[in-house]
Amino acid sequence: MSMNLELQGRRVLVTAGTKGVGKAVVGLFHELGAKVLTTAREQPADTLADFFVTADLMTIEGCNTVTKAVLTNFGGVDIIVHVVGGSMAPGGGFAALGEDEWQHELSLNLLPAVRLDRALLPGMLAQGAGVVIHVTSIQRELPLPESTTAYAAAKAALSTYSKSLSKEVAPKGIRVVRVAPGWIETEASAALAQRLALQAGTDYEGGKQIIMKSLGGIPIGRPSKPIEVANLIAFLASPCAATITGAEYVIDGGTIPTA
Repeated sequence: MSMNLELQGRRVLVTAGTKGVGKAVVGLFHELGAKVLTTAREQPADTLADFFVTADLMTIEGCNTVTKAVLTNFGGVDIIVHVVGGSMAPGGGFAALGEDEWQHELSLNLLPAVRLDRALLPGMLAQGAGVVIHVTSIQRELPLPESTTAYAAAKAALSTYSKSLSKEVAPKGIRVVRVAPGWIETEASAALAQRLALQAGTDYEGGKQIIMKSLGGIPIGRPSKPIEVANLIAFLASPCAATITGAEYVIDGGTIPTA
């Protein structure tokens, strides 16, 4: 970004910061002069974060480990970016989703944000300032019944929780914002496109077209790139967005067909 977002020295926690959007967010905040702590289940060979914590955020213990690391290394936090999420649910519609699948989706897409916010918001409230960004998904509005019902429901719960939290803490100086991506061309989605292309006897671009068609089309003609989502997150976390709270910003290339 060429504009000054005034993020120098800000203490930032980014969850799931080793791949895809999370990695792009870590890199951008680092470039903008922030102090960044990130976390994942496995430590990468390299990271631009100032601090890395190995933790499984699907567990209470993992969230406690990250909270302790934030308080130990930073003494508090100014910005939290909840990127962690995803889906491992099988295809097959509602009947394929048992207790384990539902619990997994909620434990990955909702509860880490709830637990970390609960632990770290008191410090933000004490300092009278802070920004929390929850990465949701357009699938809360456009679920794919065959494969993403539980994921979409968990992201919808995250979005509702985020809206309620924003109304509670905005009068106390804390902004809470949601970012809802559509299809993002991450390493994982690129691998999916390649597998679909192989199955269909086409090339990578053909595989991308298969995914876009399954989403009902992307008017802009391509998925978002991780850095494009990171750019939006950095702006919303910055003083440039000082009066933005409680809102959800869709970045999907026009996938959602209504305003």
